[in-house]
Amino acid sequence: MFDVIRAIYERDPAARNIEFILYQGLWALFFHRIAHFLYFLRIPFIPRLISQISRWLTLIEIHPGAKIGKGLFIDHGVGVVIGETAVIGDNVTIYQGVTLGGTGREKGKRHPTIGHNVVIGADAIVLGAIAVGENSRIGAGAVVTKPVPPNSTVVGNPGHIIVHEGKRIETLAHADIPDFLGELEKRIEKLEQSR
Repeated sequence: MFDVIRAIYERDPAARNIEFILYQGLWALFFHRIAHFLYFLRIPFIPRLISQISRWLTLIEIHPGAKIGKGLFIDHGVGVVIGETAVIGDNVTIYQGVTLGGTGREKGKRHPTIGHNVVIGADAIVLGAIAVGENSRIGAGAVVTKPVPPNSTVVGNPGHIIVHEGKRIETLAHADIPDFLGELEKRIEKLEQSR
């Protein structure tokens, strides 16, 4: 648990003293580590019971089967859901309302694999047996259903890459969207003048 406490102090500027013991993300991970250990030993029922008690206490739902690396920081964790076959690398930051879920179409591995040093913004949804490459960022509210290469930034619904390897990906800027209504008004005006 020292890795989680270190992550809290490194990534949350509001963490100043022993108040870290009040962080619901810390407690969710504490319960998860116990539940995951028992799940790994194939002990029935008890791991799920522990995860449900944790969900009730912390409002963070982590399936006992999820594999979580060192230094996960769940900040303002209400509504975070991490599915059974999710794999989370080291030093990942997850904000409130994030879902690492399945699409309902897969069997076996059906939840995302998150690489090291990834940041997932508030209310982002990452679905399916996809990989999010290390050092990537998922923007708040993004819906990601396709793999994300390392060192990328993804935003939007559906999620699309706007930065890769430090270079901005050209996207259609709002100012570049064709003015269909303006063009239509000009054509109507021309037709009226030709009468």
